[in-house]
Amino acid sequence: MLGGVETRSVSPVFVGRADELAVLTDALTRAAGREPQAMLIGGEAGVGKTRLTEEFLCEADRRGAVVAVGGCVEIGAEGLPFAPFSTALRTLHRLLPEELASAAAGQEDELARILPELGETPRGPHDEESTARLFELTARMLERLAAERTVVLVLEDLHWADTSTRHLLSYLFRTLGSGRLVIVATYRADDVHRRHPLRPLLAELDRLRTVRRIELSRFNRAEVRRQLAGILAAQPDEDFVDSVFDRSDGNAFFVEELVASKESGCRTGLTESLRDLLLVRVEVLPDETQGLVRIVAEGGSTVEYPLLRAVAGLTEDELIEALRAAVGANILLATPDGDGYRFRHSLVREAVSDDLLPGERARVNRRYAEAMESDGSLVRAEERVIRLASYWYHANDPARALPAVLAASVAARRRHAYSEQLSLLERAMDLWDSAPEDVREALRPADYTDVYPPCGCDPATTPLQRLDLLAEATVAARYGGERDRALKITKTALRLLEDDRDPLRAAWFWTERSRLIASLGRGDGWEEIAKAQDLVRGLPPSQVHAEVLVRAASWGMLHKPGPGNLAAAERAVEYARMVGAEETELNARITVGSLLTDSGDGPGGLAEMHAVGKRATKLGLTMLAGRAHINLTSQLESMGRSREAVELAEQGAELVRKSRLLDSEAWVCGNMAESLYSLGRWDEAAAAARRTLLVGQSAAPRGSASARLAYLALARGELTEAAHQLAAAHTHFGTHETQPQHRIPLYRLAIGVAAGEGRIADVRTEMSSAAAYGFPLGQHRYAWPLLLAAATAEADARGLPAAEAGRDAALDVLRTAARSLATPVPVWTAHAEYVRAELLRAEARDTPADWTAVEHAVRPLERPYLLARACHRLAEALLAAGDRGPAAGLLREAYATAERIGARRLREDLALLAQRARIPLIDSDTAAVAPVPETDPVEALGLTSRERDVLRLVAAGSTNRKIAEELFISPKTASVHVSNILAKLGVTGRGEAAALAHRLRLFAAPSPVSPRPEAAPPGV
Repeated sequence: MLGGVETRSVSPVFVGRADELAVLTDALTRAAGREPQAMLIGGEAGVGKTRLTEEFLCEADRRGAVVAVGGCVEIGAEGLPFAPFSTALRTLHRLLPEELASAAAGQEDELARILPELGETPRGPHDEESTARLFELTARMLERLAAERTVVLVLEDLHWADTSTRHLLSYLFRTLGSGRLVIVATYRADDVHRRHPLRPLLAELDRLRTVRRIELSRFNRAEVRRQLAGILAAQPDEDFVDSVFDRSDGNAFFVEELVASKESGCRTGLTESLRDLLLVRVEVLPDETQGLVRIVAEGGSTVEYPLLRAVAGLTEDELIEALRAAVGANILLATPDGDGYRFRHSLVREAVSDDLLPGERARVNRRYAEAMESDGSLVRAEERVIRLASYWYHANDPARALPAVLAASVAARRRHAYSEQLSLLERAMDLWDSAPEDVREALRPADYTDVYPPCGCDPATTPLQRLDLLAEATVAARYGGERDRALKITKTALRLLEDDRDPLRAAWFWTERSRLIASLGRGDGWEEIAKAQDLVRGLPPSQVHAEVLVRAASWGMLHKPGPGNLAAAERAVEYARMVGAEETELNARITVGSLLTDSGDGPGGLAEMHAVGKRATKLGLTMLAGRAHINLTSQLESMGRSREAVELAEQGAELVRKSRLLDSEAWVCGNMAESLYSLGRWDEAAAAARRTLLVGQSAAPRGSASARLAYLALARGELTEAAHQLAAAHTHFGTHETQPQHRIPLYRLAIGVAAGEGRIADVRTEMSSAAAYGFPLGQHRYAWPLLLAAATAEADARGLPAAEAGRDAALDVLRTAARSLATPVPVWTAHAEYVRAELLRAEARDTPADWTAVEHAVRPLERPYLLARACHRLAEALLAAGDRGPAAGLLREAYATAERIGARRLREDLALLAQRARIPLIDSDTAAVAPVPETDPVEALGLTSRERDVLRLVAAGSTNRKIAEELFISPKTASVHVSNILAKLGVTGRGEAAALAHRLRLFAAPSPVSPRPEAAPPGV
């Protein structure tokens, strides 16, 4: 190996870039204060990105920071997965071995996918969360590593980055929240054309306020003059400065090349051709050195010395002399770790590589591949397979390239680099027809595929088929987040299967297609499942058959609940047992448990899901264990056992969080938020919902979290926030969402927002739409709250002129819907009683007995908000009947609950009712809960006597002109009064003000159609 070789084409003086260097050093200062820094440095090739980075790293080193540099590797179209991160982390592993081991403790197997030095890379698990899980672990490891020291990571040549590297960088830039960490990434701006894969990432990062971007411009003439003075160690001639500045156009690297060409006596150094300029100093080297330079150019960004020695065909002395000449001419440089060589600038490597003849390029790549096959120790083990695939591919040898590319795809999958796996599989499919038949016949699915279940054949003895590659590519694209590409691959596969009758393979592809169409929001996926069912019908049991049945039963459970789903799920369990597919069996049993609970067998369903959760945990199937927790917590909440649901959700969240199953954690936290809301622990519910939004990777859990936040906002009287969260939920779910568990709550929230804003017509429209949509089996848990919201809105709107037309029809819709809903457990019996009482209140026919029945049904349920509302209504009814004693206790109890949980709107309603009844919200034996001044309720709202008159007319539905005529004022004055009223009431519109006035009974309501009876008739 060579030591340092003196060269004089690089200026020892750092020219310009003072402002840019100041920005970078400021990042160091900020990082020292535990504020992670993200920097992007862009500029055209040769403009000085590397020199700026080197100066920054010198300053970082001077300040005691730990520095690690990794470069993206250009070895072909597929790239080397996580190459810059692996290199940088390897440096950190060498510099901080104990600290890094501590930061990675407990997760070495997973993190070995990026840093193989940590241990053996496991074969699985593989799922759509695998990559996100790996990224989360990497981020947490870096945060722990940088907790007590400043760590600087530099990732060079991002324009060559593989897809996995780009995704990991984006994840780190978005999620790093603590630690003394600085991440700097450089890229060649002139390479980032409109369709370059880096371009979307740059656009995404530009939107992050935490990322600072530095764009380097070319030098001006004065800066070029200073650079020349540094290179020449003397003041340059002004004519020479003009000539170099004109030729280089201020590009720092071209300035160096022009000086080097002049000093080496190459008169062609001032050629108009950039390519000739870059090649001219190579062409004056000895022939042996030129040949060696061409070999290095084709080897990749860096070539290890042992590999170069095996490929060059020179004696070691000859090789050393050739390398010395290339390094002395400033063409090649020794790598920082001293184990290989690279070009001083990638532009020169590209020019030399482009100058190779086609046959020459293939021959050099073959020599590299043969050398690596004969000696596996020439390169690092984690790079060997992928580099070998690239060399054989560029050697134009399909017979050797196809197995190598397939082996590389397996290696990429094991590192969770699914995008690179997909690229390699597509390359293999391109090579498929060119490879000799005997080579294809020797390939086996067991060696190269992982996701495709056996379809009546032995994967260890049956030849690999093109369909196997298409299946693998489908799942790789889905795991890599490229669902559109996956959908196109399934279309290609199904087209091939039209001519090749293979129902099991076709059913597998239709099942995958169903999953993709649903996740892309382009349908509900049922049409594809139905085709898969038709294909397997009548066939012997198989894993594919079992998976189709599971998919059909799960789809039916979520989209079209009915008794047929349970039979399909039980048959899936039976088939999976027959073929020994335990993972499929356990998945089917979770569906069976959920369906049993929905059909009324709560104990049986819960027991089945508990059993599956324990077995899945024992087998290490954490995703299935997570699904068991998701469904268990949901069913417990449906049964009114919210406290149990929260306890189990906490256990489930801890379980899936350890394995970084982000979507599973999102679902568990979402279910926890629902149960916490029921228990009146609203701050905790909001935190759980926000956690769901933070970790959720797919749309459905995020949509559910937004809906949960909308529920909270409604209960707190925050209508604007409720409307915002409802809109966010609609955005997450998309336009093709058909699951009742999502659709019905959205109807309920829309009713709540419309009711709060006094839009009774919209309440009825939403209720009619919900009734037309229907309430399938098992969906009573979502339907009863919806009916209660609509019935309450109708009752609150009684006396509102805009509500009179259509009231009877609206109440009929509610009564009809209520009769169709089940009440299998006390919580829904209580809701049915509550809806019945609200419908009577909407007709002014409710009595204290009705509300006493509601209060008695709700009190045992541990539903504080629901109980407080029931106490409010019972107190109101008792006061109307003249029974003040019991009413006072109910008002105080309800007020205390509303105050504790933060139900602002209910608290205000209770305070005004108590004020109107002259009941102090205090207990003689306790401190005051709320003062009750002896004032009129309208005056308590801060309204003047004139504003009282205006509000009365607004509540009656009068326009500004009508108000002006009634009160003998101008329409403009009426408008001013209305604006003042809206501000004082804290509402946003006339309808909301009118609804508030009617809800609080601020003005006498019109006489009911019929007198209030002593007792309400039975039934709803």
